[in-house]
Amino acid sequence: MNDIQNEIISLTEELNRHAYLYYTLDTPQISDYEYDRLFARLKALEEEYPQYSRNDSPTKRVGASALEKFEKYTHRYKMGSLQDVFSYDEVRQFVDRIKQAEPNAEFSVEAKIDGLSVALVYENGVFVRGATRGDGLVGEDVTLNLKTIYTIPMTLKNAPSYLEVRGEVYMPRKSFEQLNRAREENGEALFANPRNASAGSLRQLDPSVTAKRRLDILVFNIQGAEGMEFSSHTQSLEYLDGLGFHTVQPRGKFSDADGIIEMIQNIGTQRSTLQYDIDGVVIKVDGIQHRNAIGENISTPKWACAYKFPPEEKYTRLLDITVQVGRTGVLTPNAVLQPVKLAGTTVSRATLHNADYIAKRDIRIGDTVLVRKAGDIIPEVGNVDLSKRPENAVAYEMPDVCPSCGERTVKDEEAATRCTNVLCPAQRARNIIHFASRDAMNIEGLGTAVVNLLLENGLIHDVADLYTLDVRDVQVLDGMGARSAEKLLSALERSKTAGLERLLFALGIRNIGQKAAKTLAGKYGDIERLFFATADELTQIEDFGEIMAECVTDYFSHEGTRILIDKLKACGLVTTCQIKEQGGRFDGMTFVLTGTLPTLKRSQAEAMIEENGGKTSSSVSKKTTYVLAGDEAGSKLTKAQSLGIKIITEEEFLEMLR
Repeated sequence: MNDIQNEIISLTEELNRHAYLYYTLDTPQISDYEYDRLFARLKALEEEYPQYSRNDSPTKRVGASALEKFEKYTHRYKMGSLQDVFSYDEVRQFVDRIKQAEPNAEFSVEAKIDGLSVALVYENGVFVRGATRGDGLVGEDVTLNLKTIYTIPMTLKNAPSYLEVRGEVYMPRKSFEQLNRAREENGEALFANPRNASAGSLRQLDPSVTAKRRLDILVFNIQGAEGMEFSSHTQSLEYLDGLGFHTVQPRGKFSDADGIIEMIQNIGTQRSTLQYDIDGVVIKVDGIQHRNAIGENISTPKWACAYKFPPEEKYTRLLDITVQVGRTGVLTPNAVLQPVKLAGTTVSRATLHNADYIAKRDIRIGDTVLVRKAGDIIPEVGNVDLSKRPENAVAYEMPDVCPSCGERTVKDEEAATRCTNVLCPAQRARNIIHFASRDAMNIEGLGTAVVNLLLENGLIHDVADLYTLDVRDVQVLDGMGARSAEKLLSALERSKTAGLERLLFALGIRNIGQKAAKTLAGKYGDIERLFFATADELTQIEDFGEIMAECVTDYFSHEGTRILIDKLKACGLVTTCQIKEQGGRFDGMTFVLTGTLPTLKRSQAEAMIEENGGKTSSSVSKKTTYVLAGDEAGSKLTKAQSLGIKIITEEEFLEMLR
């Protein structure tokens, strides 16, 4: 063994030890700078001498090459689900049923982490495979992504030849807040809650994206351990603690229903202090022999259940109602609340949706209102406690003029109050942010903060002004600099060739999403032709209704639209269709997608269909050729069956392409 190989081994072991101290024990012994310096040295050596790189090297945790798709993985041990209970009476009934069968049974009680369930497989102490739960029998191989989670040990000392554990991947609340702040600045859609964020992050085809999301995991079960037996669930968790896993917390062991219910209440009071979301408490028979004697149902074990917390609700005072003007001119009323702790966060604002929502509940300023938060980013106001209504409370009315520009507002057929001024300043900022977003013109570096800076300094007034920016003007703005300014202008230059399909979506025409924009681009080919399109003509397009047609004709009838398009064309933007000539296997076929596909995102499947000459539709009809169905397919699947439409799986779909 030469000196280089020895140094790589030494650095790998030292860095893994420090990572364990930092992430698992929370007792770091060196600074981040020292760790980064050692890491950089190891990475340089591995790049020069790849033959000496070890499987447990920390450099393999920061992401590998992007995958084309996730491979299916058949679980060696079934990953089942639990029966839910929703009241303490049901908890007592569960305990009584167990005690009748096994009088000496004890119960393990632990927090139910609200994340994504995965299986981790170790062979001879080395982490070799990680997979999502899927349907319990077949999941997706996400090994490379799981390697980016530092609390998953890459190697185990004194482990059995085969060990499989089950855990819950979650996104810590702090990481979730940072992620959503960054997405908001980039004009991207926010994740609804940490569970959605963790699921989306773990299923990234590019592991380097997952690595940036800073996921974590708590392990809660041994699925299988060759050559080892445990007398109780508690004993198995203590064994996992000794191996270096982060195991589920908080937890305890009890012998009767009173103790279990008290523990549920204690865990409930801790919800706001935990760094992760929990949605309930899991109650399991602790003894393995007792479990075996009690047995299982077809889909759930008889010896376990999950108590689900009800959505958290609290009363607080409504201090004021403010109105926010959205990108499409809709005025959304928001409640300003006396701050209240709810589901782990302090809530001081909540949505009131629209005027009809307020009127139906007779919500007034000064009222004591019920606020609920069941996983949403913005909580909502529910009912009013009329017994506490102040005498001077008056019914609220939406403003008849826009609070941003002073132009009149109208109430449309969708119960929304809308500003009629397309040049409204509030709409202007959001329109520009939408224009620059990833699915629109994809202008990197043009997030909310930068747009606001450009507007505040008078450098832009509409989206066309973006293309007249000068590096010297941009680089002096707060937080920019020459390099950031040059990158922004390069991104703007690249966006000029995005094509008509992206431009139509970027313009923010009401009720025209990505798919409709692409359809219009393919149908008309040049934006100039849309100025002469009629509503009757547009309704002849498949999936184009009267409302969508009117929105298009209204938009292109405004004088301001003509001025804007002329400015964009003068700046060099491509305003003709860039859609590739299509044709192939699916010529003349119409697909409807429903449910969650095992490996493909819906957008990927739609793109594959369109690239091969087919069309996708949002509704099932006699014109539908195939329904591509995944897990949890709903009413579309039922309708397809009633109409005799052929239903295919993802595997059959991919086989058709092959």
